[in-house]
Amino acid sequence: MSDTDRPEVATAPKSAFELGTGPGRVLVWFYGVFTVAAASRSIVQMIMDFDRAPLAYVLSAVAAVVYGFITYSLVRGGEKARRAALVCCAAELLGVLAVGAWTLAEPAAFPDATVWSDFGMGYLFIPVILPVTGMIWLRRAKTAAV
Repeated sequence: MSDTDRPEVATAPKSAFELGTGPGRVLVWFYGVFTVAAASRSIVQMIMDFDRAPLAYVLSAVAAVVYGFITYSLVRGGEKARRAALVCCAAELLGVLAVGAWTLAEPAAFPDATVWSDFGMGYLFIPVILPVTGMIWLRRAKTAAV
């Protein structure tokens, strides 16, 4: 009897790599904190002063949604969640770079800061470091799962 003929070998499920373990746990923590921070900030600002800087407040809300989705994907785990989180991290990095450059090039467009203003300077540049770190972790997770 060969290995492929044995039922226990043919049906053994491949264990999924847990995205939220090890260094991934730190990413989950940071993304969770940033989800709460960005969501809280944008909600308060939209309620209190939406007419003052609507673009900045909406961009902070978008950041919160992206952070929340990445947090969820890291906790959920699995290959589909890993791919979705990787796409969101890439989109987040593009957003941080675009908004960061925009806020430097045209400060008048942002009378109030967003989470991604000046490449996340108000948050110790973590918004620009976090997606890069996330993409590295998610790429490593793919090789570990194979």
